[in-house]
Amino acid sequence: MVTLLIGKKGSGKTKRLIEEANAAVAASNGSVVVVEKGAKLTYDLTYKARLVDSDAFKIKGYDMLYGFISGMCAGNYDITDIFIDSTFKIAGDDKAELSTFVDKLNVLADYANTTITLLISSAKDDLPSDINATLEEL
Repeated sequence: MVTLLIGKKGSGKTKRLIEEANAAVAASNGSVVVVEKGAKLTYDLTYKARLVDSDAFKIKGYDMLYGFISGMCAGNYDITDIFIDSTFKIAGDDKAELSTFVDKLNVLADYANTTITLLISSAKDDLPSDINATLEEL
């Protein structure tokens, strides 16, 4: 399942991600991964969550981000939750590509039995209407 946490800058998306990631760690029997741009969440997340800096792996674009997430799922069968902070900063803000990316993530999430949450800095009305994900607006 793919969930999009959407809202304008400053709406509390990252705070919500931190709360949800920490709750997922407490409830999970597997691994919880948080992908972010930069290492700004180091002290906000529990040490039990795997924090990944996308800059360290030179991830740019939706294809690279998808490949990275796929590789994590292939290498770690026990990942239960993946959270991606600042999706547009990592992959770009092409909203048409976002729709295709979400479709691919839905297939991956079903196959890997993983929940994927993306933080999107945008208003709901600015997103394509064909996005196949649960939308939570902040």
